[in-house]
Amino acid sequence: MESITTSNYIIFFNENCYIELNNFLRKTDFSKIFILVDTNTHEHCLPYFLSQLETENVIEIIEIKAGEIHKNIETCAGVWNALSELDADRKSLIINVGGGVVTDLGGFVASTFKRGIKYINVPTSLLSMVDASVGGKTGVDLGTLKNQIGVINFSEMVLIDTQFLNTLPTKEINSGMAEMLKHGLIQDEAYWKKMANVKAEDYKNFDTLIYESVVIKNNIVLQDPNENGLRKTLNYGHTLGHAIESYFLLDRDKPTLLHGEAIAIGMILATYLSKKLFNFPEEKLDFIKKILIHNYGKITFKKHDYKNIIELLKFDKKNSHGNINFVLLEDIAKTKIDCIVTNELILESFEFYST
Repeated sequence: MESITTSNYIIFFNENCYIELNNFLRKTDFSKIFILVDTNTHEHCLPYFLSQLETENVIEIIEIKAGEIHKNIETCAGVWNALSELDADRKSLIINVGGGVVTDLGGFVASTFKRGIKYINVPTSLLSMVDASVGGKTGVDLGTLKNQIGVINFSEMVLIDTQFLNTLPTKEINSGMAEMLKHGLIQDEAYWKKMANVKAEDYKNFDTLIYESVVIKNNIVLQDPNENGLRKTLNYGHTLGHAIESYFLLDRDKPTLLHGEAIAIGMILATYLSKKLFNFPEEKLDFIKKILIHNYGKITFKKHDYKNIIELLKFDKKNSHGNINFVLLEDIAKTKIDCIVTNELILESFEFYST
């Protein structure tokens, strides 16, 4: 696959990844190379990644615990301390090998350590390949509130090697597919229809679909790098989806939802709101609900859950001037940003999801 040029770096794919990485390492005089992994990617991804490296440089491995629950400032402090103890300086390089938690947190650590050192992202989950690979967003959660602390700062390059998908359980593949489905809904109805017919078990044939998804997101970010307008559309399904994800992390009696599972619920809710406010076609709404529930199942909500989830909406990053801003659709690939929605309509959307 051809490389994709973003505004600040290049995304390389598969066999080109290690050619370009090794050329970069040969041309750049780094004092040390640090590879950040979590407990899963340390075991399943790091040996293969190290086997592709051609460098005489000193390599140090830093491991963090796996899971969204560890995407926080405390983990960052542990990594910052490890870098200091291992004599990292401003000429060091961090390579983040992992899913979105590792690439988001690792990018933030690199952006802030000694006021900024260079980093490279190697996304190993489907979600991070199609989402975290573009845009330069780095950061961590504040308690259970998603991505409240962070900066936009760009990596030197991104390496997408789809061989890493072989290390993932089907549930993780399915989670990543939610973002791909979202890209179709906000930008390309033909792509949505293709993704609607795809199963997670078919991941070995995903290369072209991944490439198209990255192109969609990159085209949006190129037009609106600072999220003043069009880039906000990437948050479709995320306003309620993030609140649901946070709420399920807070309540120990609830199952932990993967990001894509929560966003799938958020997209059903947002599409219902789109029908109520902008006459989104009802037959398409019903089809979207059918596909997403078939892929992700249906979560049972209790009446008291609704109020608690709505309360969490006030922490959404897109809010401004006291308003909770939604991304909605007039039709597939016809987005509306900065939409204000009443609590009554939000409750209606949950009833629609649950029936």
